[in-house]
Amino acid sequence: MIIDIVSDAICPWCYIGKRRLEKALLLAPQDDLKIGWRPFQLNPEMPREGMDRKDYLRAKFGDASGGKRYDAIIETGKAEGIDFQFDRIKRTPNTILAHRLIRFAARNDRQDALVEALFVAYFTDGKDIGDPEILASVAASVGVDAAQYLAGSEDDETIRQEDAFARQIGIQGVPCFIIDRQYAVSGAQPAEAFLEIFELAKKGEDAVSPELI
Repeated sequence: MIIDIVSDAICPWCYIGKRRLEKALLLAPQDDLKIGWRPFQLNPEMPREGMDRKDYLRAKFGDASGGKRYDAIIETGKAEGIDFQFDRIKRTPNTILAHRLIRFAARNDRQDALVEALFVAYFTDGKDIGDPEILASVAASVGVDAAQYLAGSEDDETIRQEDAFARQIGIQGVPCFIIDRQYAVSGAQPAEAFLEIFELAKKGEDAVSPELI
């Protein structure tokens, strides 16, 4: 089974969705499983250096604290074993570098571990994952030497093209999970939703999504 996960490193629901997919895979292990993380920028117009978190929330929601919008995410995260610490986040980053790093980690067979480390770094530790030095440190924590790669621009345009492609095939929000490049699970659905799609994929029924990259 092939699972392509279209996500952004600063999307809390993507982190929750990752946990729920993992739960589903524990309940129903899949043969020859291959998981690939695909880029999508929630804020494609974000300045390269990112911006102050309070300024970002004020511009997006009219409230520097985000109002009550994150309360439900925090509670949902707790149920999935995720320790969201939104108050520790001081900057909202541009995620191009993070997406490049995720792509680079795949070449070292460390992509899933790197995605997990990025989620922890941002959502629990409040680190600026738009900072190349911080990203290099996160990569090193999962055994990936990425400092030289991050200093260049390799894969930058590829990431932008993949992001654009996701939008072209109708993905407007993340997470979006593409199973065997035919079946879509949109959003951080409960494990049961994945189990249903796993069964459909085995039977080859009800294809709902075009092939992804």
